Amino acid sequence: MSYYSILRFSKFISNYQRGFSLIEILVSLALFSIMVLLLVGFFFWMDFYNARIKAGSQTLESARRALDSMSYEIREAKGIYTPTTTQSQLSLETSHYLPNDETNTFIDFFLCGSALCLKRESQNILVLTPDTVEVTNITFTQLLNGVTPAVQTSITVSNANPGSNPAQSSTVTLTSTASLRNQ
Repeated sequence: MSYYSILRFSKFISNYQRGFSLIEILVSLALFSIMVLLLVGFFFWMDFYNARIKAGSQTLESARRALDSMSYEIREAKGIYTPTTTQSQLSLETSHYLPNDETNTFIDFFLCGSALCLKRESQNILVLTPDTVEVTNITFTQLLNGVTPAVQTSITVSNANPGSNPAQSSTVTLTSTASLRNQ
């Protein structure tokens, strides 16, 4: 190998070993920092909306189940017991869940605290909504279409949000109408 080719080869190597300039390092760090911030922001955004969707779905499912339970009992009832039925309490006369030697019994739907409760005659109170939600309003309206009475039920349910986290706030209002079939 000649002296000229060795000199040329060493110059070639030195061009590749010179390193990075300060500006190149700063630009690389800035781009890397922006990418990391975008990625972290995306994960926080995903966590926020995941919690929001979960709270909304849990609230809706709880309200729907409570409304379905009430609608079932209304359809199976013999009549509406009007002395104790108010706008916030529904009392039904039914032939289900009969105590010994009885031909009919009564069941009541009402708010107990922030939960929806069902009370069957001579039985303990049954809570229909989970602790993760709060029933903020319930309204019963008696309707008469022809000779068949019906009850329109409106229920407002909110997600129990003890930490007041905006991602977990959710409220839903559902309304249903059920006619008594077993008169």
